[in-house]
Amino acid sequence: MSEVIINIDGVNPLAFYGVNNSKLNLLKKAFPKLKIVSRGTKVKLAGNEEDIQEVQKKINLMLSMLEREGHLSDTSVEEMLSEEQNFEITEPSGTREVLVHGRNGLQVKPRTMNQKRMVEASERSDIVFAIGPAGTGKTYTAVALAVRALKNKLVKKIILTRPAVEAGESLGFLPGDLKEKIDPYLRPLYDALDDMIPIEKLNYYMENRVIEVAPLAFMRGRTLDHAFIILDEAQNTTHSQLKMFLTRIGPSAKCMITGDLTQIDLPRNQESGLRRGISLLSDIEGIDVVYLNEHDVIRHKLVKQIIQAYNKDAEANGDLGNDNLRSKNNGKRRD
Repeated sequence: MSEVIINIDGVNPLAFYGVNNSKLNLLKKAFPKLKIVSRGTKVKLAGNEEDIQEVQKKINLMLSMLEREGHLSDTSVEEMLSEEQNFEITEPSGTREVLVHGRNGLQVKPRTMNQKRMVEASERSDIVFAIGPAGTGKTYTAVALAVRALKNKLVKKIILTRPAVEAGESLGFLPGDLKEKIDPYLRPLYDALDDMIPIEKLNYYMENRVIEVAPLAFMRGRTLDHAFIILDEAQNTTHSQLKMFLTRIGPSAKCMITGDLTQIDLPRNQESGLRRGISLLSDIEGIDVVYLNEHDVIRHKLVKQIIQAYNKDAEANGDLGNDNLRSKNNGKRRD
């Protein structure tokens, strides 16, 4: 008799086993000669080698579906276990653009033309700048791309960072330990992750540093490789900070830099590193720049009108924001 222990760390045990162990019982029913025992996140198989190998394949299929879609029905398990068909995980029609299947069946996909350009640019370039106003989905799309890369095992980890700069107000002394002090600056990144990864799995990733969220200052001196790296709110980096960040990137990393050049919170005597960085780097092979605008806003319908009003005011006062950097070849392809 052979024995094998399968570890299902990283998935919700309830989602895998089912309510009252319904999915586990389906496995036991399909392989009555095999002893199948679950203990927390471990499944022990005992029996003949051939049955064990077959159940391992079925369990891997179940884990793959949970990983990809965030849920697993009893019906899907029954189909996987059927001897009458070779079960494959396929995408339903019309979901080819889905980047991630998030929590509660949420399908995360690009919803505007420029968000699609972000996806295309990320697929062809290792460094992508995504520039546009608030509400255009820059950060959300970037996080979805990172989660997709992790799920598809294209990278080993996700690193999310942003400069800890107060947005036009003084927060004063913040109580708590270091994590509690910096978390308010990083909250938008956590919110996006919460939408896309089940809470148990997200906690597992965070505890094991598969997903790392940290202030930009913590990137100094590191080499960031085999990772999908996102620098958010990059308009609040200085020239030296952005240079420091970009020179951390390892040979097997992907990087997306997001920012809004109309909302710079640096002191007036400091130039935004993002503004200068785009002008210096946009023509380098392997670096892409995608611009988003009010047409990409997916928040409240009034947000588009608010952005348009501020843009008109900026033009009237000679402050063109990011328009003076706009490339005629938005999301340009380099063949």
